[in-house]
Amino acid sequence: MSMAYEEYMRQLVQPMRDELVNAGFRELRTSEEVEQFMENVEGTTFVVVNSVCGCAAGLARPAATQAVLNSEKKPDHLVTVFAGQDREATAKMREYFVGIAPSSPSMALLKGKEVVHFIPREEIEFQSMEAVMENIMNAFEKYCD
Repeated sequence: MSMAYEEYMRQLVQPMRDELVNAGFRELRTSEEVEQFMENVEGTTFVVVNSVCGCAAGLARPAATQAVLNSEKKPDHLVTVFAGQDREATAKMREYFVGIAPSSPSMALLKGKEVVHFIPREEIEFQSMEAVMENIMNAFEKYCD
């Protein structure tokens, strides 16, 4: 790929990254960062598999950030990987989603390393932002202390 293309893509996706980071999510950009985080994690973790698609922009990211902001019970950790941008990090995170087909955008709530709730793209697109947010908040209520 050309340097111009890589720079264009970096600039294009930066606001999409910032939306989650500004809401308290930690970006995991390499497979090593994912592995280090996951091998040492305790408690609950909310993972957003970010994407450049419209349902990520209009539904997934707003629902995730609003759920975290408005939920009484919250996960211990908030992390994100970016599908299509940080490919190795995304592939490594998906290794922890045992038995779950790759989907982006998607969201997972984990207790330790075990996925206890998963929201695939099919449960995001064509839904209202409020419905996706409610799905997330119900999982927080059920699994977070």
